[in-house]
Amino acid sequence: MRSVALKMLLGDGAKYLALVFGVAFATLLMSQQVSIFVGLMTRTANQVLDVREADVWVMDPRVRYVDEVEPLPDAALGRVRSVDGVEWATPLYKGLAILRTRDGLINQVSLVGVDDESLVGAPREWLAGDLNALRQPGGIVFDKEGAGLIWPGDDPLTKVGVEAEINDRRVVVTGIADASPPFITFPIAYMRYSEALKLTPPQRNTMSFVLVRARDGEDPRALAARITEQTGYQALSWDQFAWRSVQYYLTRTGIPVNFGITVMLGFVVGAAVTAQTFYLFVIENLRQFGALKAIGATNGQITAMVLLQAAVVGAIGYGLGMGGAALFFTFVSGGAALEDFYLPWQVLVGTGVVVFLIILISSLGSLLKVYRVDPAIVFRG
Repeated sequence: MRSVALKMLLGDGAKYLALVFGVAFATLLMSQQVSIFVGLMTRTANQVLDVREADVWVMDPRVRYVDEVEPLPDAALGRVRSVDGVEWATPLYKGLAILRTRDGLINQVSLVGVDDESLVGAPREWLAGDLNALRQPGGIVFDKEGAGLIWPGDDPLTKVGVEAEINDRRVVVTGIADASPPFITFPIAYMRYSEALKLTPPQRNTMSFVLVRARDGEDPRALAARITEQTGYQALSWDQFAWRSVQYYLTRTGIPVNFGITVMLGFVVGAAVTAQTFYLFVIENLRQFGALKAIGATNGQITAMVLLQAAVVGAIGYGLGMGGAALFFTFVSGGAALEDFYLPWQVLVGTGVVVFLIILISSLGSLLKVYRVDPAIVFRG
């Protein structure tokens, strides 16, 4: 019966290809768009995820996500350090600055000032230079993609030693880092905390965040709650703050709606094409199914045949669609716009479940027609 089912399926090449194309298209569109959405949302929290040393982030109570900064007073650092369970705490500056290159071009950069002594918050992967690049007077370090935006057409690694200005103060590029790309595509510039404060306009409060390391055995969330209770500042574990940033963009932007519409479109189109084509395929083969019933085939055997046909179509279409999505991310992952975007295994599994539902619905709808077919249809003209 299995061989008969496969011969029936492959006998009509046009409908077979239409079935496979419908599943492959739905798979490709859903997996690609969901993966891009996941990568885009991850970018909103990359600057939190990159600071691997910190267990807790302390900030002003009004801060809602990592790119929204309300400075803390300098006294906040000492108050946080006094909380029981804190191993160490360091300041972090985060703000925007205007960089002017020697050829007169200006670029807005995201300036990050890390602790002068420990350099907590500095990048850990380097393409040119190392952590000591930040210790040089006036030294500034850019991420690779940011340096490419500032000096387009040039190899970013050749820009070590190049001078520029921020707020009429001289800075020297001393290193190029491989930092995770942020959601807001400004170049990321790293400096020591004291150097960063020299480049920014004077204001009463300057410290953006306090980064905290919990003592061994201390639960970061419990420590964050203790810091909030004793200092009045908002303290979140690194994963809570990362999710807070993701949720802000989820609820305050149209990104989820736009991607959701595209994913739903892929599902609807794939389901409609597959269901309609599979239904027509079964209708045109009713005489064959009737003949099988006439020679003694049961509804259970007919069901197994139809499900086998559906499984073959689903497996091939799913494989082609996933292969197309994987090729897409392979070819585009080297560009700045989609750097670090990839196909997570969770998307493979989730898309597989959706494709299974599409195939199941299509086959069940067709089976109802097969169950009602009269074996005598074989003998009719």
